[in-house]
Amino acid sequence: ADLRAISTAAVAALTSDQVVALNSAQVGALSTTQVAALTTDQIAAMETADVRALSSAQTAALNTTQVAALTSTQVQGLSTGAIAGLNTAQIAKLTTAAVGGLTTQQVSALETADVAALGSAQLAALSSTQAAKLSTDQMASLAASEVKGLTTAVVSKLSSAQLQALTTNATASLTTSQVSALLTSQLAVLSSTQLNALTAEQLQSL
Repeated sequence: ADLRAISTAAVAALTSDQVVALNSAQVGALSTTQVAALTTDQIAAMETADVRALSSAQTAALNTTQVAALTSTQVQGLSTGAIAGLNTAQIAKLTTAAVGGLTTQQVSALETADVAALGSAQLAALSSTQAAKLSTDQMASLAASEVKGLTTAVVSKLSSAQLQALTTNATASLTTSQVSALLTSQLAVLSSTQLNALTAEQLQSL
């Protein structure tokens, strides 16, 4: 059936079983208005293959409540284009499980503004493998309150370029546990400005 021909009210009235029965071509053909009309129960019922069919325009049409309803498996199924289509408000609503399930390609596809929108709890969900894909621009976008969310395991694996990209405020906000996790080789690449930003308490943790 051509779903584009039915009203948004009719789309919103589809049962979970009917949503499951949709194929990826049908999902990909939904208008942005129809996608915006989907209920959270319908979103949760979508097969991963169908979620993968969503375009950047379609994911951009999702409201924050719909985004929050996406499972980690569904988010992992989104194309890099669809991930890039999410705005900062949507990114901020991804569950920690969804953030932790992002592929390395998806992490790389995040806009700097999207990375900046991640909360400390979301950043804490990133693995070392995921964090390794953060560009210097993405690292530079992290606010002081966000950097605190990085686990010590992630901090100890940050590259020289990533560490040097941290702003002075972000460096100064590192917890004593994070500073203690830094390797000698990592400390050696910090700029004099970054080192001067470290507090006495942070230095004592080394």
